[in-house]
Amino acid sequence: MSMNLNEIIAATKFLRRKIVDTPFLDLESSKVITLFPEKTKVKMKLEFLQHVGSFKARGVLLGLAKLTADEKTAGVIAVSAGNHALAVSWAAQVARINAKVIMPKTADKFRVNGCRTYGADILLAEDTEEAFFLMDQLSKKENRVVMHPFEAEHMMLGAATCGYEMIKSMPEMDIAIIPIGGGGLISGLSAAIKLVKPSVKVYGVEPYGADSMFQSFIKKKPVAINKVKTIADSLGAPMALALSYELAQSNVEEIVRLTDAEMIEAMNIIREKLNFIVEPACGSSLAACLGPLKEKVLKKNVALIACGSNISFERYKALIS
Repeated sequence: MSMNLNEIIAATKFLRRKIVDTPFLDLESSKVITLFPEKTKVKMKLEFLQHVGSFKARGVLLGLAKLTADEKTAGVIAVSAGNHALAVSWAAQVARINAKVIMPKTADKFRVNGCRTYGADILLAEDTEEAFFLMDQLSKKENRVVMHPFEAEHMMLGAATCGYEMIKSMPEMDIAIIPIGGGGLISGLSAAIKLVKPSVKVYGVEPYGADSMFQSFIKKKPVAINKVKTIADSLGAPMALALSYELAQSNVEEIVRLTDAEMIEAMNIIREKLNFIVEPACGSSLAACLGPLKEKVLKKNVALIACGSNISFERYKALIS
């Protein structure tokens, strides 16, 4: 799959006034800057302030806009541990389309209840693998359009609009550090940044317990992993898939991995220094910047993305304690 700048700009214009123009925070003006190496300038895109708390709203709005009248009548179906589920539930309610969302039983109840509040029909599966199986079966049985959480052109294009905003706001960018779940965010975001400024080096970040894209880069093809084990459920995709893998592989310099402890430490820093309560995935860019990529960011202009904030206070307290 390829992506061109004209379609990214067109999607950005379509989404204008439909989404939140999220801030791009200069961390030099905050106490966080003391944590970075000298002469390293870091900005963080606060995409967790987007509608329903994550970047996912962008791609879902683009996807629903493409549906035919018959498809809207039949409804949509999606799999997600939370952020994509919330985005589909919210956007479908706005568009007056029925949504069915399949979530693993381990999903944060805050997210499950949020989807119900937006009027979605919720099914709970034993795990992510079963959830994808059920989505495939029910989409055929009920003739619903699948809103895939990452392996869809509209999701990658939605992510690209975020990347376009970032590089236009930070033309001095040298490095971008982006979390990876299934790969929709990093594939679209990296493509947009590289189209505007090819010299930017894009680094991906995955948990050790959900490193399907890392393994795919090694094997030079999209692969599935045997088991997902990470606190960052938003980054817990059990596989990489062809479209997002190919686009990411074309534009991403390297993928690094994080422990759960490193993400928890980043969550603590974001709360203590910026006064935001976020989910583990949201701290992954910062964790990578302070950890495995700290030598590479030295004296560079670095862009991070804080991608999601959907976590119950009970789960947040349990994690950071």
